[in-house]
Amino acid sequence: MRHLRDDWIDPMSTPPIKDALGLTGQEFVMFSTDWCGYCKRLKNQLGEIGITFREINVEQEMEYASFVEEVNGGNRVVPTLLFSDGVALTNPSAIAVKDKLASLA
Repeated sequence: MRHLRDDWIDPMSTPPIKDALGLTGQEFVMFSTDWCGYCKRLKNQLGEIGITFREINVEQEMEYASFVEEVNGGNRVVPTLLFSDGVALTNPSAIAVKDKLASLA
């Protein structure tokens, strides 16, 4: 099932959008939709452990949908997270996000 993936994406494929979003340090963006249960779960889990992030709804800001599709083999899979180092994670656990942020410290 595609929604259960926890893949790292080659950071060399993401610099233009990363730079356009102005991500630095331990910042990241979660690309999501309103109806996605996996997005809601991850947002709640991150909130419980005090991790903040910027959220972009790919159905409201359609210009970002192509990025999500690009890093997910042509599929619009959410949540997709983009970190300041250009690495993207698809449907990660809250622990994976916490570990990734620690690696950016």
